Amino acid sequence: MASRPSFATVAELLKPITWFPPMWALACGVVASGQSISDHVLLIFAGLVLCGPLVCASSQAVNDWFDRHVDAINEPNRPIPSGRMPGQWGLRIAVIWTGLSLLWALSLGTWGFLACGLGLLLAWAYSAPPFRFKSNGWLGNTACALSYEGLAWVTGSALMLGGSLPDEKSLWLALLYSAGAHGIMTLNDFKAVQGDRQMGVRSLPVQLGVERAAKVACAFMLLAQWGVVLLLTYWGAPDHALVVLLLSAAQLPLMAKFVQQPVEKALSVSAFGVPLFVAGMMVSAWAVRSLTLTQAGG
Repeated sequence: MASRPSFATVAELLKPITWFPPMWALACGVVASGQSISDHVLLIFAGLVLCGPLVCASSQAVNDWFDRHVDAINEPNRPIPSGRMPGQWGLRIAVIWTGLSLLWALSLGTWGFLACGLGLLLAWAYSAPPFRFKSNGWLGNTACALSYEGLAWVTGSALMLGGSLPDEKSLWLALLYSAGAHGIMTLNDFKAVQGDRQMGVRSLPVQLGVERAAKVACAFMLLAQWGVVLLLTYWGAPDHALVVLLLSAAQLPLMAKFVQQPVEKALSVSAFGVPLFVAGMMVSAWAVRSLTLTQAGG
């Protein structure tokens, strides 16, 4: 057995595929700010790196380390339970990536550093004792959704606004899409029901049963999007509202099959329904941008 992990194993631990949601949310915040994108390319790049390859990657390493016993049941081929990540290397990488994230955040000013610190605190509290928010699906999914979507969105806007908070429209969208992301986080729990139940992790599928948890996940996703539709219409962006409504409607057939076969169909909702959800996020961000620029011009 190797004394240290290979580069490929480290990359697998950091799960690049999971970096997209916070990076996308930050990009939505950037767009919604109404500021010139071309004038802030380096700043946006630095923010995207912070959200994805640094903070999100740190959270994945932390989660894999403290979930290694559960993964030994659910996903024994993961880097740590399989032995490809020997000894304490999983914990070392989590600590190192956390430090790198904080160092990188120093270049993004006070808001960037504070947002990074909050995101990392949530990441460690989500997975590590004594808090281990993920032990309760309601609390854990809320912490994760707020960090991945709301915090990233607000950070994107704040960076573009020189550290100031965005207007209430952007804040409302960040909050609603965080609520919707609670449902998305629940989708990830259906593949791990057996191990979670054995190890005392009270995910929503464990607490509610897979059928009820599937309905709850869909309700969070749909109600959040319909809330956005109502707000966009009220703010005077009916065309954007219609697009978000149509995107949510396109998710309904996938959700109908998911509710009937939660464990078998959770992956299909993640693969095909979630992209429609996040597309609506960007449509909403452009709506706020258009409204902001119109008000500024008027």
